[in-house]
Amino acid sequence: MNPQDLIVLVVDDDPTALNAICMALEEAGCVAIVARDGAGALDLAARMAPDLVLLDAVMPVMDGFETCRRLKSGPQAVDAPVIFMTGLGDPADVLRGLEAGGVDYVVKPINHEVLLARITVHALNARRMRLASGALDQAGRPVLAVEADGRVVWATPGAVRLLARDGGAAGALLPAPAGPWISAAATRPVSEVQPLNCDGMRLTCLGRGRRGEIIIQAHAGDEGDDIARLQQRFGLTGREAEALLWLTAGKTNQEIAENLGLSRRTVDKHLEQVLEKLGVDNRTAAAIVADRFLEHARPPA
Repeated sequence: MNPQDLIVLVVDDDPTALNAICMALEEAGCVAIVARDGAGALDLAARMAPDLVLLDAVMPVMDGFETCRRLKSGPQAVDAPVIFMTGLGDPADVLRGLEAGGVDYVVKPINHEVLLARITVHALNARRMRLASGALDQAGRPVLAVEADGRVVWATPGAVRLLARDGGAAGALLPAPAGPWISAAATRPVSEVQPLNCDGMRLTCLGRGRRGEIIIQAHAGDEGDDIARLQQRFGLTGREAEALLWLTAGKTNQEIAENLGLSRRTVDKHLEQVLEKLGVDNRTAAAIVADRFLEHARPPA
């Protein structure tokens, strides 16, 4: 998957906002298609099969919440992740968007760096879920779906082996230390749920299934192992590899700086070096290259 392969459906009744967002997407190498209302969004989504939907929450006639519910229901339901664009800062409105089927939100006026970071992580997560769709993934990818109480709904064979549950993972519970993390994943946008190191595993929230179950990717080891792999493969320094790993988690440069205890300027410099060493020209491409490499470099479950 390359950034140029990403088709993003942008839905907003404000032409000025629509144009600004489309310009940012096109500069990042994405293909933007636009709709001015909910009905247009439903029509385009059915015909164009976008990889991701950016949806204004407040629109006349059919608001974003109802549009999302219709996108995510029925025989023509859209699998693409939906990110709400909203000026509504109330946590109740955020939860309303998640309950309608959205995975995340960005606050208006849109910060384009934040928007592109969210698009990157949700495009990667959607790809991971497609590759591990159902419980019969033959490539060994350890992906599972759980309820809010940690009970496993389904798991790929790779996840069953990793969890080492007798007779399979279905119906079992994840380790107790993962409980608070799963509870947070059930009620918060995906971008706010940090990966968790737990009992020798690293758990990453990919999003939610159609019935509200939480989709999780698991792999053995922790972030230190992935940092070492990135260093060795791409000739990165330790800090460059750390910044790149956070990039694959959909973090902005400012968020990476806060997580690593560095200045924003220092992180900018590190990522400039990362792009040069990976031979790519934007952060989305760097995240995709790194994610694809790690997927194959991690030991099989």
